[in-house]
Amino acid sequence: MSDTSWVVTALVASLVVLAGCGGAVPADAGTPSPTPSPTDRVGATATPPDGGPTDTAANGTLEVHVINVGQSSATLVVSPSGETMLVDSGDFTDDGEYVLQYLEQRNVTRIDHFVVSHADADHIGGNAAIIEYYETQADGVGAVYDPGIAANTRTYEEYLDAVVEYNVSLFETRAGDALPFAGVDIRVLSPPEPYLDGGARNENSIVLQLTHGDTTFLLTGDGEADAERYLVETYGDSLQSTVLLAGHHGSASSSTAPFLDAVRPRVTAISSAYDSQYGHPSPEVLERFAARDVPAYWTATHGHIAFVSDGERIAIRTQRAAPTDPLALRGGDATAPGTTLPLTTRATLDAATGTPVAADGGTTTTADDSQLTIARINADAAGDDRANLDDEYVVLRNDGDRPLDLTGWTMADAADHEYAFPDGFTLDPGATVTVHTGSGADTATDLYWGLDRPVWNNDGDTVVLSNASGDRVRTETYP
Repeated sequence: MSDTSWVVTALVASLVVLAGCGGAVPADAGTPSPTPSPTDRVGATATPPDGGPTDTAANGTLEVHVINVGQSSATLVVSPSGETMLVDSGDFTDDGEYVLQYLEQRNVTRIDHFVVSHADADHIGGNAAIIEYYETQADGVGAVYDPGIAANTRTYEEYLDAVVEYNVSLFETRAGDALPFAGVDIRVLSPPEPYLDGGARNENSIVLQLTHGDTTFLLTGDGEADAERYLVETYGDSLQSTVLLAGHHGSASSSTAPFLDAVRPRVTAISSAYDSQYGHPSPEVLERFAARDVPAYWTATHGHIAFVSDGERIAIRTQRAAPTDPLALRGGDATAPGTTLPLTTRATLDAATGTPVAADGGTTTTADDSQLTIARINADAAGDDRANLDDEYVVLRNDGDRPLDLTGWTMADAADHEYAFPDGFTLDPGATVTVHTGSGADTATDLYWGLDRPVWNNDGDTVVLSNASGDRVRTETYP
């Protein structure tokens, strides 16, 4: 680092200390830019996922997007009014590319709050590029929040240089500080004063708890065992949260048993690479989640993950269907950062209980082999199979006693040709639906794959049904 850079770093470090959320902002520190309207900020009111919560609730919807950035971390939060918060920016190796791509796809034209959980290069890798882009080509960055612990890296130096160059307000942030976010209650739970472990960066990550109605999200950065011990001892049962963003990319040193017992998450999201050199997520962590029946969504297989809550229900959207059973998590295929597949609703949960609910808000069943039956397989269509694709079909029947929402479900053959059921399609108790290979107009009793060639082998094949979480719930081989 050059002598000049050390001066800049020292200057900005001093600014961070002086501009703590509990104190006055120096006159030369700048002030957060005026808050624009939601339509200026996000382009349009945040749109809930298909089949998920609607924006009819009095207090609107909260969105938490876990961006697929490989072996790093970045999370976008959108308030009911459209106010935006970015927590971390991915790894230094891609210089914010994947985060900027996702923000552009979501039409985010301003970052109102930029939270830096800690200064490791896999969390601040895009900071400089994102600040530069939003200050020069978009509507700016309102303020940056930082735990105030420096790193002796070029990535950190470039981040601070960008803060100085564009005169962005920078606040040292500690437990108990206020972070206003319209329509959402945000508690800053860590780092404390004094710092834990002599100022170790991971253990002093900024920890946020976001509450919207009955839904609570807990974002822990790279906090490890000591940070989690502090949180449990300080906050106890108030740590309970609906969604946990697993600490330190699913490292064995995080998501400890006492911490999980205090948080009692209904679902977790893990951000790490498919071929993580650190083995993230660790088998020990996955076993801890499995022992507590906590479904897990992993950016490496599910791609981008979005949780959307109206305060009563949470819709979970991902780019790909993949296993959510923690012990089967690695059974999914890799989804590379930068993949541009759209988000699709995979599950909708009651925020208070974690119970799956139907798209219309009514109670629905979860998948098991006793409810959805493969009633008939007609692989050999009359006459020429290629000329009579609508006579090649599979009949499914709901043998349960409640409607079964098939949103996000798939049906595949042994060669992995996959049919996705339409969003919002529900099969009533005792009802059947026929899935034809050819083309036609979908109805309540007949669905069409839309293929131009046969898919089911006449001399034998396997029908595989998978639920919205990617778990196989029925496999049938013929003849």
